[in-house]
Amino acid sequence: MTRDLRKYARQTNVRLGMGAVLILLVVGVGLIYFIYGPGAAVTGLLCLLAGLSPILLIVLSLAILDWIGQRANRS
Repeated sequence: MTRDLRKYARQTNVRLGMGAVLILLVVGVGLIYFIYGPGAAVTGLLCLLAGLSPILLIVLSLAILDWIGQRANRS
C-alpha cells in the first residue's frame, strides 16, 4: 500500500485554511452581533469578505497555474 504524502499535506492545508476562515467568520461576526447588533454584524461580514477576496483570488490563480503546470508535464 502506498501513501501519497503530498496529497495528504495539501488536503490538511486546505482543511486548516477553511477552518481558520470559518472560525474568523463565526467568532468575529458573532461577537460583533452580540456587542453592536445586527447592522454592525452585516457591515463586519462585508468587510471580512472584502478583506478575504484578494487572498482568495491569489489562491485561485495559484491553483490554476498548478493545474496548467500538471497538464503541461503530462504531455
